[in-house]
Amino acid sequence: MTLGLAIVGYGKMGHLIEQLAPEYGFEVRAKFDSKNNAGGDGLTGESMRGVDVAVEFSTPHVAAGNIRRLAAAGVNTAVGTTGWLEHLPVVREAVTQSGIGVVWAPNFSVGVSLFIQAVAYTAALFASQQEYAAWGWEIHHSAKKDAPSGTLRKLAEEMRAGGYARAIELSSNRAGAHPGTHEIGFDSLADTITLRHTARSRDGFARGALQAARWVAGKKGLFEFREILAELGEGPKSERRATMSL
Repeated sequence: MTLGLAIVGYGKMGHLIEQLAPEYGFEVRAKFDSKNNAGGDGLTGESMRGVDVAVEFSTPHVAAGNIRRLAAAGVNTAVGTTGWLEHLPVVREAVTQSGIGVVWAPNFSVGVSLFIQAVAYTAALFASQQEYAAWGWEIHHSAKKDAPSGTLRKLAEEMRAGGYARAIELSSNRAGAHPGTHEIGFDSLADTITLRHTARSRDGFARGALQAARWVAGKKGLFEFREILAELGEGPKSERRATMSL
């Protein structure tokens, strides 16, 4: 069944999502950027006619408002924007009151979601080893707004949740067109242990967002992407057909 998709934030990621959407059973029926959605005013019940799910990839300062307006319009949403999580309680309330479904992530890459889990597990192992200090570092393209990235902040949060209570030094670089590298390290007088994830392109982020959007259609509640990984489908239709024909 083909679902109607709205893209909120029509930058490089939005264009890539539009390109890949048919593979995941979507038809793009609405696109919003700063020109037709200033202050979120473009997200109305009328503009969302024929839309089943929205993908939100805007900027940190407008994301929470966009999510609330999409909730008011009754549109389920996958949110890939970072840097807005201080507004999560307000968004949770809007999602609950409207009865829609929202899935969010600091990073929609399946590999990054698994990397976060691996880092949390590793941090728990090092929590009792007082001689090891930890750091986190990331680099992204020069147009990325938030620094440190939402993913790096999430990594540090999960390390602390895993029991690593000592300081975690975080640093960032912004340069060129780099799609993203995240690194977590543990260092002592004896040795250094490093865990790193490097994205080759934006493709993985866009595909993860489309998987999440397909999953959240028709659901109610607020979900984090890593919580639903096991429930995601086998991939785009084209991949499933190719696998079945082998």
